[in-house]
Amino acid sequence: MPLLVDSGPVFIGRRAELGALRDHARRTRDTGPGMLLLGGDAGIGKSRLVSEFAATLPPGSVYVGACLQLGGDGLAYAPFTAVLRQLLRERGPGLFSAAAPGGTRELARLLPELGEPSGGRDENRGTGFEPENRGILFEQVLRLLSLSAGDDGVTFVLEDLHWADGATRDLLVFLIRNLELPGVQILATYRSDDLHRAHPLRRLLPELQRVPGVESLHLAPLTLAETGEHATALRGGRAPAPHELDELYRRTEGVPLFVESLADAPAGRGDVPDLFRDLLLEPLQRFDDTARAVLRTASVGAVSGGIDHEVLRRAADLPDPDLEAALHALVDANVLKVHGEGYRFRHALLRDAVHGELLPGPHTRAHLRFARLIDEHPELFPYDRRAAEEAHHYMAARELPRALQAAWWAAVRASDTLAYGEELDMLERVLSLWDQVPDARDRVQDRTWAEVVSRAAGAAVEAGRGRRARELADAALATLPRDPADDSTRAVKATLLRRRGLARSLSTCGGGITDLVAALELHPPHMPGYASLLSILARESLRHRADRVAPPDQERLRDLRETGHSVRELAERAIALAEGSDATDRCAAADARITLGSLYIGEGDLELGRPLIEEAMRTAAEVSEPSVEARGAGNLGHFLRELGRHEEGLKVLEESLARHEEMGWASVHKTFNHQNRAEIHFELGHLSQAREICEMILRTRAPVKDRSYVDAVLARSAAAAGDLETALEVSGWSRRDRLPDAQRMNIIQLDLLAKLEAGLAEGSVDAVLALSERALEQLELEAARGYTWPLVDVMAEAAARGAESGADEAAARRVMDMAVRVTGAMAVTGSPQRAHRRRVLAHAAGLDGTTGPERCLELWERAVAAWEDTPMVLHLASARLRTARAAVAAGERDRARALVRAAHAAADGHGAAPLAASAADLARRLGVGLTDEAPTPAAPAGLTARELEVSRLLAAGSTNARIAEELFISAKTASVHVSNILAKLGVPNRATAGARLRDLGLG
Repeated sequence: MPLLVDSGPVFIGRRAELGALRDHARRTRDTGPGMLLLGGDAGIGKSRLVSEFAATLPPGSVYVGACLQLGGDGLAYAPFTAVLRQLLRERGPGLFSAAAPGGTRELARLLPELGEPSGGRDENRGTGFEPENRGILFEQVLRLLSLSAGDDGVTFVLEDLHWADGATRDLLVFLIRNLELPGVQILATYRSDDLHRAHPLRRLLPELQRVPGVESLHLAPLTLAETGEHATALRGGRAPAPHELDELYRRTEGVPLFVESLADAPAGRGDVPDLFRDLLLEPLQRFDDTARAVLRTASVGAVSGGIDHEVLRRAADLPDPDLEAALHALVDANVLKVHGEGYRFRHALLRDAVHGELLPGPHTRAHLRFARLIDEHPELFPYDRRAAEEAHHYMAARELPRALQAAWWAAVRASDTLAYGEELDMLERVLSLWDQVPDARDRVQDRTWAEVVSRAAGAAVEAGRGRRARELADAALATLPRDPADDSTRAVKATLLRRRGLARSLSTCGGGITDLVAALELHPPHMPGYASLLSILARESLRHRADRVAPPDQERLRDLRETGHSVRELAERAIALAEGSDATDRCAAADARITLGSLYIGEGDLELGRPLIEEAMRTAAEVSEPSVEARGAGNLGHFLRELGRHEEGLKVLEESLARHEEMGWASVHKTFNHQNRAEIHFELGHLSQAREICEMILRTRAPVKDRSYVDAVLARSAAAAGDLETALEVSGWSRRDRLPDAQRMNIIQLDLLAKLEAGLAEGSVDAVLALSERALEQLELEAARGYTWPLVDVMAEAAARGAESGADEAAARRVMDMAVRVTGAMAVTGSPQRAHRRRVLAHAAGLDGTTGPERCLELWERAVAAWEDTPMVLHLASARLRTARAAVAAGERDRARALVRAAHAAADGHGAAPLAASAADLARRLGVGLTDEAPTPAAPAGLTARELEVSRLLAAGSTNARIAEELFISAKTASVHVSNILAKLGVPNRATAGARLRDLGLG
C-alpha cells in the first residue's frame, strides 16, 4: 500500500471518526458494499486519519489511488489506474483475466502492461473510447473490484476527489450504483473548502449521497483537549498552560496543520503570535502601500466573514482605479477570495493577523468609520446583520451605549421578520451591556430590565429554546415582588409567567398550565396582553395532555373549567375583549377564533367552526401576523382531513403555503403545514409523496418542537411502504417502550401511532399490546378524539393479531375491550371516524369467541362500506383484505376472491408492499390469481404448502410449541419445518426469518 500523508509525531483524537471508518468497513464486508465520503478543510487531517485506519486492516486489503492536480485538471482515471496497477502487482494477471474472460484489452486502456488496448486511438474523440467500449471498461473494472474482495473484503482509498476529472467521476458513480456483493469498501477524501460554486464535485456530492450505501463523514477540527494533547506532543511533552492552550485553540481553530505551526509560538503577544504572524504577513510585504491599506480596511469590515465590494469601496475612500488594482493583486495572490458580491479572507487567521497589525488609533477610527457607514448607508448591509455589525463596531471602538442601542434595534427588526433565534441573541447582548450603560432604559424604548428579559424569554420560546426561556423567566421573576402593588409590575410578572408556561408546555417537565393559570390570576384585565393570555390558555388547554389520574397541571385545568373558564369560555372572552382594540389584541382574538373554530369542528360542527377560522385568517393577514394565519390554515386543513374532506384540506394548506412562500414568512408554521399536507397524502394512499414531503422538511432542519409531527408521518409512511428500517429508526420504536412524556396530547398520540405501526410491521405484537395497554389505562384518549380514532384502530388490529398468533391472549382481550370502550365514548363526526369504529367492532367480534363467521363477515362488510365513503384507499384495501378472510371463514370463496383482488390492486398501485404481499398470500391460499388472467401467485422462496402454514405462524412470533398446537403436529416436526424455512430464506435465526416472512406477506 502506498504511504499516505502522515504529518505530526503522534495521532491525536479522532477516536470516534476512526471507529466510524472501522464500523463502515465491517458493514461493507458483512452486509453490502458501500462508499464513505470523507470531507474536511485542507490541513484538517484527512490523510492522517485514513492512514491510521488503513493500518488496522489486514495486509493486502487496502489499495490507494490519488487524483492529481495538473493545471487545474485531473489526469483521466488517475486514482483507478493507481489502484489497478497495485492490484496487478500484488495479485497478478490472473485476477484481471478472471474479471475479463473475453480478454483484457479494454483494461489495457488503463494499464498498458496488460497488452495492446482494444481498437485504435482516435485523437479526435478526446479519450478515444467508443460508448460501447467505455461501458465494457466500466463493467470490467466493476468485476475486478468485486473479485478482489474475496472472502475477507477490500478497501479502496481514492484521495483528493476534488481534483478528479470527469472520467474518474463517471466511473465512480457507475461503481457505486452497480456494486452489489458484500466486501467492497470505497473511501474517498476531498477538500470541502476547495469546492467553489461551479466545482463539479460540488454538484456530484448530492447525487452520490442519495445513492443507497453511500455515507458521509465530515472531519471537524480538534477539540480543545485534543489540541492540547497535540501541542504537548509537538513540544516534546511540555503541556501548554491553560491560558496558552485557550489562545492556541482560538487562533488555530483546532486545525492540526495550524496547531503544528503555532504550538511553540509565545502566548500573550497580540491576537496572533509573532511567529505565525510573520509567516502569514511576510507574503503581504510584496504588495504596495495601497493594497496593504485596502487589506487592513477589509480586515475591519469582514466581521461576518466577508465584506461587500461597495462597502469596501466607501470605507477605503480610494479612487476606483486604485482600489480595483489593489483588489486584483490581492485576489490573484489568493489573499482575498471573491465571495458573491464581495470578498473573504483566505482564512480567518489571516484576517486576524492583518487586523492585529492595526495600532490603537487607527483601530478605533476604522471601526467607527464602519459603524457610521452603517448609519449613513444602511442599504449597503444585509438587513438581518446590519444592527449586529453596527454593535460590533461600536463595541470595538468602546462606544457601549451605541452598541446596546444597536443590539436592541437588531432584536426589534429580527422579531419583525420572525428571526427569533437572532432576536434572542441580540437581546442577550443588550442584557450583557445593561449594567455598563447608565441610560440603558432610554435606549431600549423605555423598557425595564425585567421587560427586556421577558422579551428575550418570548424569543427563546419561539426559537424552540425552552430551557433558555425558563432560565430567563426564572431570573426576572426572582427580582420582582411576590405580590406586586402596581398594575404595570403585575402585568410584567404575568407576562413572564405566561412565557415560562409556554416554555414548559413544550418540554416534558410539566408546570406549563400552572404558570398560565397563575398569569391569568395576576394579569390586570384592563392592561395590554390580557386578551393574548386568554387566547393562549384556551389554545393550550385544548391540546393539553389528559391522564386518567390527573397531575397538578390537569387539576388546575379542571378547577379552571369549574370556575367558568372552559376552552370555549376563555376563547369567547378573548374575542370579546379584543373588539375594536389594537393589532396585538386583534391578533389574540384571531388566535382565539381559531381555537374556538377548531373546538366546534372537532365536535362535528363544520358550519359553525369553519367561518371562525377563516375570519381569523383574514384578520391575521390584515395585521401581518403570518404565524396565526398559518395556524388557521393548518388547523382547518387538519380538521377537514379528519372529516374525510381530504382534497379540500389539501387545497387550504397549499394556498396558504404558496402565499407564505411568496412572502418569505413563518418557517416554523410552514413546517407544521407541510406535515399536514404529508398526513393528507398518507391517508389518500400517496405514500411516496407523503414521504417526499417529510424528507424535504427534515432536509430543511425542521424546528425541534415540530420534529415529532413530521417523524410520525414519515415513520407511518415508511411502515406502510415496507421500509421497516426507516419506520423503526424514525419512530424510535423499542420493544420495551414507555409512554411519551410530552405535555401535548396530539404529540403523544402521533408518537404512539408511529411506534405501534412500526412495532406491528416488525412483528412485535406482544410489545405493541403492552404499550397499547399502558396507553389505554393511563391516558384519557377519548378526551382528544382526533388521533384517537386511528390509534384505537391500530390497537384493535394488534389485539386481533395477538389472538391469531397465540400471543398473550389475555392482554389481547384487555386491549380490545378498552379500545371498544374508548370508541363507544366518542362521537362520530365524519366518515373516517365511522369507518374506524366499525373496523374496531369487527375486530372485537372476531375476538370474543361467540360471534359466528357469518356475523363476523357481516360486520366486516359494514366496515368496508364505511371505508368506501372515504377517500382513504389503503384503509379500504386493508378492510377488504380482512373481509376476504372473514368470507373464507364463512365459506364464501367467490366473495373472498373479489375482495382480495381489489385489495391487492389498491395496495400494489399505491406502493403499500406489505399489504400487497399479504393479499397475494391470501390469493395463493385461495388458489386464485390476482386477476382473471393471472395464475395463482407462486409460493415465495420455494416454500412447500406445509412450510407456508408454519411460516405464517413463525412470522407472527409463535413458538415451536404453539406452531405444533395450531397445526396438530409434534414440536419436533415443527422444529424441522422451521429449520428448513430458515435455510430456504438464507437467514440465521427466527427473528430475521420473521422479518423476511412479513416482507413476503406471510405475517
